[in-house]
Amino acid sequence: MSTRAPDNTSLPPMLLKDRVAIITGAASGMGRAAALLMASHGARVLIADIDEGGGNQTVEALQTSGADALFVKTDVSDARETRAMAQAA
Repeated sequence: MSTRAPDNTSLPPMLLKDRVAIITGAASGMGRAAALLMASHGARVLIADIDEGGGNQTVEALQTSGADALFVKTDVSDARETRAMAQAA
C-alpha cells in the first residue's frame, strides 16, 4: 500500500489547518489512507489503533511528509483507553 497522500485537487488546500483529526484503525488500510488525506489538508493527526507497529509506521509516513502526527495505542472497546486517546488529542 502506498503511504503517499492522495492528490485530491477538488478540495481547497489546507482545509483542515488548525484542526485535529482522530483516526481510529489508522495503522493500515482505509484508516491509514484517511490519516494521509487529513494530513494533506493540514490537520494534526492522532493515530489510534491497537497495532503499535502499524500505527508508528503511519506516524512516520506522516511526519516524513511534514505533518504533525501522534500515535496513541487504543482499544476503542475500552472506555478508559478511549478517554486517554481523546485527552491526548
